[in-house]
Amino acid sequence: MSKMISRAVLAVLATGFATETMAVEWNVSVWGKRRAFTEHVEKLAELVAEKTGGEFTMNVSYGGLSKNRENLDGISIGAFEMAQFCAGYHRDKNRVITVLELPFLGVSNLEEEVAVSAAVYAHPAATDEMAQWNARLLMTSPMPQYNLVGTGEPRDELADFDGMRVRATGGIGQAFEAVGGVPTSVTATEAYQAMESGVVDTVAFAQHAHLSFGTINQADWWTANLNPGTVNCPVVVNIDAYESLSDTHREALDSSVPEAIEHYLTNYGQLLEKWDGVLAEKGVKKVEISEDQIAEFRKVAADPIRDKWIADMEAQGLPGQELYDLVQSTLKEAKMSN
Repeated sequence: MSKMISRAVLAVLATGFATETMAVEWNVSVWGKRRAFTEHVEKLAELVAEKTGGEFTMNVSYGGLSKNRENLDGISIGAFEMAQFCAGYHRDKNRVITVLELPFLGVSNLEEEVAVSAAVYAHPAATDEMAQWNARLLMTSPMPQYNLVGTGEPRDELADFDGMRVRATGGIGQAFEAVGGVPTSVTATEAYQAMESGVVDTVAFAQHAHLSFGTINQADWWTANLNPGTVNCPVVVNIDAYESLSDTHREALDSSVPEAIEHYLTNYGQLLEKWDGVLAEKGVKKVEISEDQIAEFRKVAADPIRDKWIADMEAQGLPGQELYDLVQSTLKEAKMSN
């Protein structure tokens, strides 16, 4: 009898160990707090767990694993399996995807942003460059065009941007610099303090970030239609971790991306619908920039910055012109399908 019990106990233990070895838990490094910008990551984790019956789970950490500027480094050494980062944080490490941060590309909505990002992410130059960091591009974090919040008198003409200290990264920072602004690339989590202490006069963010990082609470005004560009923030996975997944788990991950993106778009759309109410509630003036001022901004910033970017990429052996043309052709197709 005791032998039978022992065998039964061993069988249960063996089953437990077998189940444990099948289980996969990924650590995911993001930053700030849960917000519209991270909703697709949260949804992806939810979907993967559902599809695998809890065998494949993701632990989404908001700053507990790495600083946001070090997420790509963390991926490269396998410190965690998935991470989100923004191209402007380290342009030398992800040169290819910075094409998506060029000012005044003509992207007018989040669906178009998803389309152009997917096209660039699939380009061999992008996959090869990310492979140098042991990273695989999984999905984008589509954001609307950035706009400014600022203190004091509204800056509604290009002349007002001369000497303006602005928190802006990537191509947006270059655009403001072209019209006399003084960009600084403090991280998103430092933006509120920079604004509060007067280190910057203005902050360029998408709407969700103005809310999440509190800059809207310091603001006297917001530019409703400047739309100089946006930043590109991919979600990547460690290649070794991705390739070590079972076929079932890999399929669960890959097949969940479209639904996660769709959830993100729906959620962000709801935020945009409420934005005017948020401005009114917080007493922030909505500033409209005249079309002639925007045209002048585009003339000064868009063409020279684009041409320099293409030349710089080509000089480094990257297909700058091809990547820019890919963005424009993809954008044209997306607009036609809309």
